[in-house]
Amino acid sequence: MKRLLAAALALVGMNLHATPLAVGAAAPKITALNQDGQSIDLGSIYGKGLTLVYFYPKAGTPGCTAQACSLRDGISDLKGLGITVIGVSHDTPPAQKAFQKKYDLPFTLVADADGKVIAAFGVPTLPGGMAMRQSFLVKDGKIVWYCPKADPKTHAKQVEAAIEGLKLE
Repeated sequence: MKRLLAAALALVGMNLHATPLAVGAAAPKITALNQDGQSIDLGSIYGKGLTLVYFYPKAGTPGCTAQACSLRDGISDLKGLGITVIGVSHDTPPAQKAFQKKYDLPFTLVADADGKVIAAFGVPTLPGGMAMRQSFLVKDGKIVWYCPKADPKTHAKQVEAAIEGLKLE
C-alpha cells in the first residue's frame, strides 16, 4: 500500500517526504534561470555575503504575494544586515518577471521550472512540483538557518529575528 501511495504521489509531482538541508550543510552551488531568463550561479552569490534563499509555491498567489511583499517592504533592513534575497518557485521566467514587475520586487527570482534548485535544497513539493514555503539563510556557503514554516505576512521580520539570534562573525 505504501508503494502504491508513493507511486501515486510521484505521478502528480508531490514529494512531502523530501529532507531539507540541515543547518551546517553545504548550500547547493547550482546554476538556474532568473526572471529574465539569464543563468545565475548561486555559489557565486553565496560568496558575496549572507543570502536568503526562500521557496514559495506559485508566483502571484495570495500567500506568495504576501511573502514577497513582506520581503520587499523589509528590504532596506535586510540589506542593512548584509542579506541578499533570492526567491525560488517552480514558475517560468515570464511568470517570475510578471510577478516581479507587478509587485516591484527588488530581488532576484529563480524560475525553477525543472525543479532542480528545489530538489537540491531538499524542499518538499506540492502537486505539480510546486515548492512548499521554506527558507534557508546561507553564510560562507553553509546553511546557518532553516525556516520550515515561513509566515507570508511577517517573513522579513522572521529573518531579522533569526539574524539577531545567530552568532555570525
